[in-house]
Amino acid sequence: MRALIVTAVAAEADSAASGLTPHQDPVTPEPRTLPGGYLITRRDLPGLAADVLVGGVGPASAAAATATALALADYSLVISAGIGGGFAPAAPLGSLVVADALVAADLGAETPEGFVPVQELGFGRNVHLPPADLAARAAEATGALLAPVLTVSTVTGSAARAAELAARHPLAGAEAMEGFGVAEAAAAHGLPVLEIRAVSNAVGPRDRAAWRIGDALAALADGFRALGPVLVTWGERHDRDR
Repeated sequence: MRALIVTAVAAEADSAASGLTPHQDPVTPEPRTLPGGYLITRRDLPGLAADVLVGGVGPASAAAATATALALADYSLVISAGIGGGFAPAAPLGSLVVADALVAADLGAETPEGFVPVQELGFGRNVHLPPADLAARAAEATGALLAPVLTVSTVTGSAARAAELAARHPLAGAEAMEGFGVAEAAAAHGLPVLEIRAVSNAVGPRDRAAWRIGDALAALADGFRALGPVLVTWGERHDRDR
């Protein structure tokens, strides 16, 4: 089983990699640089090889970085990972959300009647679905909320915007900026995708004093510690079924 884990920034990559670092192996390899300047770090566990990529912020950067990595190596699964905003009260600070749908929440058109997703305009898709069994097992193992994760190009910073998103996506658990871009690149290579987010702030008015980035990064590391065995089991089953 070989997985590509795509994060936006180095702190997220470090947390994911630390969760996948064997306790008996304190010596870990240094990141290497891919074309385009993307940093990628390898972690090896029994039955699982994971490459953790720093892909940049936003769906376009994430898609470009993911596509670059996928062109250079063979993978079985792509995972979008990092911190993000949680929709209260379902996803409190420090909790985890595993996506049962990766949704491009602001890809479309504004009309007098409201927002129209790009799929309804006839220009592509705005939702990617992970393997349902994998997402369910990942959520159970990590103690995460299983819910849609919204991808936005502009982070929500007002109560009005939060209410608008919640009205259009009442089951949403979290908001982030990269998942859909990662999923688009994975789909182009015929690969399944998963997304896991640790909640650092509430979706709504921008209040940096209330953010808990350190707690979210620690939760992300714990999440990957629990996720590793799930990926191994799913990879073995996936290989048998192919």
